Amino acid sequence: MFTGIVQTTAQVREIRDEGQLRRLTLTVPPANLQALERGASVAINGVCLTATEFDSHAGWVCFDVIAETLDKTNLGKLAVGSKVNLERSLTFGSELGGHIVSGHIQTTAILTRLTREQHKVSMELSLDTRFLPYILAKGFIAVEGCSLTVGEVTDSGFSLYLIPETLAITTLGDKQEGDIVNIELDQQTLTIIKTVERVMAERFATAKS
Repeated sequence: MFTGIVQTTAQVREIRDEGQLRRLTLTVPPANLQALERGASVAINGVCLTATEFDSHAGWVCFDVIAETLDKTNLGKLAVGSKVNLERSLTFGSELGGHIVSGHIQTTAILTRLTREQHKVSMELSLDTRFLPYILAKGFIAVEGCSLTVGEVTDSGFSLYLIPETLAITTLGDKQEGDIVNIELDQQTLTIIKTVERVMAERFATAKS
């Protein structure tokens, strides 16, 4: 489990395809790898991956990524030198500053409009409209692993308003129009709406029979 509070950015050091897997090696500030163990979960651009090899002193860590993950997220578009968001998994007693994030990406969105102002950046994103019922104005959403509050919801997507702190410590400050970002819906909202939909469908079916 994660909080959606990105701890640092990392840089892709090496990409190597090995059969059905792609091995990503990232350069990470050594301080963010302290007490890391092999098999630990780490969120990269919001995707929960398993650390396979690392050197906490030299500052690098490896992850093996399966084809399905490469297809369904933007990890398949990474190149050597790309920057990514990194968050270590939540530990007992840690402060929950964002919202509970699982690291399971449901879809991606396209950044269709970017407006830079003096103290903030606004973004408009479009995505598959079948996910829109689960995105609520002022509700939580995770974008590239960042816990954010939805601005407005439109017919094709939603908007975000980002403060300087978020732009400074994550990759969102480097995004350009046309970029693809990973989206994880708020699990609590998703569960409630799906439960209501199922109950209503069952009642409708019972009433017809």
